[in-house]
Amino acid sequence: MTSTLLDKKIIRTVLVLLFWLIVWQLAAWATGQDIFLVSPITVIRTLFYQVQEVAFWSAVAYSFGRIASGFFLAIIAGVLLSVISAASGIARALLEPFFSVVKSIPVVSFIILVLVWVGNRNLSVVISFLMVLPVLYTNVLQGILETDQKLLEMAKVFRMSFRKRLYSIYIPQALPFFAAGCRLGLGLCWKSGIAAEVIGLPNGSIGEQLYQAKIFLSTGELFSWTLVIILVSYLFERLFLWLLRYAERCLIGRDAAT
Repeated sequence: MTSTLLDKKIIRTVLVLLFWLIVWQLAAWATGQDIFLVSPITVIRTLFYQVQEVAFWSAVAYSFGRIASGFFLAIIAGVLLSVISAASGIARALLEPFFSVVKSIPVVSFIILVLVWVGNRNLSVVISFLMVLPVLYTNVLQGILETDQKLLEMAKVFRMSFRKRLYSIYIPQALPFFAAGCRLGLGLCWKSGIAAEVIGLPNGSIGEQLYQAKIFLSTGELFSWTLVIILVSYLFERLFLWLLRYAERCLIGRDAAT
């Protein structure tokens, strides 16, 4: 039964994708000018030639490494700061203005400021970090603060060690909030990171390739690089969430065993 439902879902997804590809192709034919709208066939052909070049994979590796670094740094800092804020009301009050400012300032303003401070080589790392950090901090903090008080009282009655409470209560309670923050942060880090590269133009980045395609009015390359960004972002998100679910299953199994 499950296999049948999965097959139907895959077929439906393929049909929906095929429908929009046909719409795209018809729109390209109606426009009749590649400079405004290229056909999907042209984009696939352009991408086919690009993947055969070393510079293509170098640009993908460059941007992926920096954007992913910013994302993972935001996870570490966000979890650490949320734990500190949950334990200390003073820390929470001190951090609240900072995160309010970070969330309210436009991404472009941040990009320009950070570009002046750190240069263009690590610009996408810092921007990805700053865009994801408030999301992770807010979600994890909420998860910790909403921990079931009855479970904590029970743990106190049975004199459970802090390590046992951490693995049995705090982490399972906060994990759904953490996962939700990661899902949102994964999209934000790629959008903001690529935008930072387009403005900062670090050599050998996807952002630089997008800018060059725009300068030379190469719409095919512009669309192909956009497709690459979508694919890399999607694969990174799927892999990370799969690892997160795997870690959650391991944690549950470990808790059950103990």
